[in-house]
Amino acid sequence: MRPQSRTPPIEWRVIAGHTPYEAAVAAMQARVEAIAAGKAREAVFLIEHPPLYTAGTSAGEVTGDLPFPLYRAGRGGQVTYHGPGQRICYAMLDLNRRTPDLRGFVAALETWMIATLAHFDIRGERREERVGIWVARPDKPPGPSGEPAEDKIAAIGIRVRRWVSFHGVALNVDPDLAHFAEIAPCGVSAPQLGTTSLRDLGCNASMSEVDLALRNEFEMIFGKTELAARDS
Repeated sequence: MRPQSRTPPIEWRVIAGHTPYEAAVAAMQARVEAIAAGKAREAVFLIEHPPLYTAGTSAGEVTGDLPFPLYRAGRGGQVTYHGPGQRICYAMLDLNRRTPDLRGFVAALETWMIATLAHFDIRGERREERVGIWVARPDKPPGPSGEPAEDKIAAIGIRVRRWVSFHGVALNVDPDLAHFAEIAPCGVSAPQLGTTSLRDLGCNASMSEVDLALRNEFEMIFGKTELAARDS
């Protein structure tokens, strides 16, 4: 998934505060159109959302009362929670200039998350039958048939328009994990499968420390970035 050597540096933008979901989607869509038209560089936006839920293209009807707004997202996947303490990484990359391979792109995003977690001595793992990045939890009870307990620490959901990607990944740094209990995150409801975060696993890294690790590992996989002025 490495870019061609002459690909311009990717804009790396850290957006302060809690970005409303509609504003984030509008900014992504505008940037995707500009990238596809050759009028803007590839970009990664690092944001936090206020508490909310999003339903991907695989989600069916969502029933019951939820404590926060639900938005229908164009990304793949099912229902998940976003909120403060979760680092959302919206990646707008031109796969035409890289490799127009969705499976390969998702695998690269998974590798990015696993490498970032390794910075904090956390072993993230893929699961063929489940989307996202998982952490083994031998300290928790197994499933009814002895299945090992595992918790999800990062969610992945993408969309591609004219072979430019958007949406991306969500890494749990220190969100309120109780908010995941209102849904079956990404359609997973087995009793031995839950949700975790860096803080839940005993890691007290700050969001800025996580951002630095994300950027370092991103550059190893996708190419050099150029930090934009921090949005306030």
